[in-house]
Amino acid sequence: MNEFPQALTIAGSDSGGGAGMQADIKTIQERHVFATNVVVAITAQNTLGVQASLPLPLSLINQQFASLATDFKIRACKTGMLADAEHVTTVAENLRHYDCGPLTLDPVMITKGGAQLLADDAIDTLRTELLPLATVLTPNLPETEVLTGSRIKTTADFKQAAHQLQQMGAKNIIIEGGHLDHQSQAADYVLYADGQDEWLTTPRIATKRTHGTGDTFSACLTAELAKGTPLKAAIHISKAFIQAAIANPIAVGHGHGPTNHWAYQEVHHD
Repeated sequence: MNEFPQALTIAGSDSGGGAGMQADIKTIQERHVFATNVVVAITAQNTLGVQASLPLPLSLINQQFASLATDFKIRACKTGMLADAEHVTTVAENLRHYDCGPLTLDPVMITKGGAQLLADDAIDTLRTELLPLATVLTPNLPETEVLTGSRIKTTADFKQAAHQLQQMGAKNIIIEGGHLDHQSQAADYVLYADGQDEWLTTPRIATKRTHGTGDTFSACLTAELAKGTPLKAAIHISKAFIQAAIANPIAVGHGHGPTNHWAYQEVHHD
């Protein structure tokens, strides 16, 4: 009983299905891991943007964690949209209380369309409450700049920022470089807990169908960790997963369309 790999996503619901909790669940399922969820907020959104959002009562978030803890054996977890300081604190308290396995912290702050998904006053709380709990931290460039308070323009900036984030308590850092639009390559910088580092580089694909890329990458990583895949291998699989999802697009919506969550299976057959 309960030996099948199980993962948890703690995030906001995306009614458009391309990002947030929906992207997480689809991705985790694709990696043959059972997905559970704690809903932190509900959004009304589509590929054109976020039209409305509503954080759930803190008591209901506590109850979701308690329900999962009494029945499932969560092997790895991830966070996404956490709304505000109160919700960040509540999630952190629950993660300290329950063993949910290694935490992949995706510090979701702002959508590609510019909608703010984390209140300004929550950023300090995220730094102090959640970063020290993170096995892996996966910020994109804008999120990295907010967390570190510094601009990132060069490879040296990437490295300095990653070390800065490590000093805040996160063990392994993956700075997603997809927002450096002037480069022909999409380069992510990885700094491991033991001080080793590497660049993950793939050809940049000219497409608007990139909604939920960060969620999908971090969800794949969470699924792999739930299966017991070693971290470095899990990161490489996740990079290949998101590359396939972007390179094999599906035509959905009129704005920043979603990635193709089943593409990796079709390309790699595993």
